[in-house]
Amino acid sequence: MSTTGVELFDPGQQTQAPAAAPKQMVQLADNKLELMAPAKNADFGIEAIRHGADAVYIGGPAFGARHTAGNSIEDITRLCEFAHKYHAQVFVTINTILLDDELEEARRLIWAVYEAGADAIIVQDLGLLELDLPPIALHASTQMDNRVPAKVAFLEHVGFSQVVLARELSLSQIRAVAAETKMRLEFFIHGALCVAYSGQCYISEAYTDRSANRGECSQQCRMPGNLKTRQGDIIASNDHMLSLKDNNQTDNLEALIDAGIRSFKIEGRLKDLSYVKNVTAHYRQQLDAIMARRPEFEPSSHGRCSYSFTPDPDKSFNRGKTDYFVNERKADIGDFRTPKYLGIEVGKVSKIGKDFIQVDSDTEFHNGDGLGFFAANYQKARLSDDKLTGFRVNRAEGNTLYLKNMPKDLYVGATLYRNKDQAFEALLAKESAERTLLVDFSLSNTQTGLALTAADRHGRGLY
Repeated sequence: MSTTGVELFDPGQQTQAPAAAPKQMVQLADNKLELMAPAKNADFGIEAIRHGADAVYIGGPAFGARHTAGNSIEDITRLCEFAHKYHAQVFVTINTILLDDELEEARRLIWAVYEAGADAIIVQDLGLLELDLPPIALHASTQMDNRVPAKVAFLEHVGFSQVVLARELSLSQIRAVAAETKMRLEFFIHGALCVAYSGQCYISEAYTDRSANRGECSQQCRMPGNLKTRQGDIIASNDHMLSLKDNNQTDNLEALIDAGIRSFKIEGRLKDLSYVKNVTAHYRQQLDAIMARRPEFEPSSHGRCSYSFTPDPDKSFNRGKTDYFVNERKADIGDFRTPKYLGIEVGKVSKIGKDFIQVDSDTEFHNGDGLGFFAANYQKARLSDDKLTGFRVNRAEGNTLYLKNMPKDLYVGATLYRNKDQAFEALLAKESAERTLLVDFSLSNTQTGLALTAADRHGRGLY
């Protein structure tokens, strides 16, 4: 006799993990959609998975394209143990160009992350293929400048199983690549954009001797400058002329699926935890809504997520948003006023008192909100000046905001932007998501008595 019931089980609460099975390379089916989130460290990666990520990418102790986002092998092991409870995957970035005397260290590192449980490494330097590597999946970093079908076909031929396409591609170009390969295609759907072609920027090295391809980008493209004619006439003054808006493909996800993308990547291994939680949850909901209409697709990991907040990527760090070249090239891809997080427009200053301002707005303000405005003469500001001024709300009483420090350049009529919603951030600072698995319980007769077994819907025994 047996009975089967369904309960919700949170494997993140397990006190003892099941015995490890022999590690095998995982090759996902073409109908599996993967949401990939950034992990600055193991704790960020765990929260990304709790908030809906099917995979996370994280830097190891060395050779990552974010020089300051390194992690120990012990941290990677801990992240892998958590991720694999949900059948989520962990990819380790070893995506810088290597010097000859670094190859042996890189080889040992790859073996270490493989033994830690990592599912793939993301690489840029093809010299790694000459080394004695473990049987771990190879993903081609976007730093390889993967723009054309022939390049992607070559990468498949030499053993890569997934490729991160260049951010500069359009839907038609993605379709052309997909038609020539059986590899899973990965694409950045959110976060910072480089002004140069992927992996082909040398301005940081030229100005500061810090190479972006060695993980040390100095972000020269975010700096202000003047644009002059050959005759010395100034065309633009103190503008951030190379600073692009941030990538946001919310409205193009289904079109990207139809073009052949199967892995959807969020940029941001240096972003804060609230960004990771909020943006991951947003795209989890977006992809789930598509899969609800399109049952031929399913997520690549297991579990159901619930949230204590309403995801809104506009409330996390961004430089404005653009879908870049996905729907062909367009003009409005940069915000040349500032590379900082401007925030959401919330109203205009209607009155300024000694220690308060009044705002013409329908927005609900909170104690601790962060607001900002542009100086009235910001277009004439010097290169050393900051056009965008920020301040904190000490106390909010309706549309009257009391400030501890009144900005000297604030003026009546100034447009205000909120770049920190204190109430929203307070929700994200707590436990803000739960990810659970459906569990089947079976009671059966055996020769020695009744036996109760529990397994998730994919047949994995639970302890």
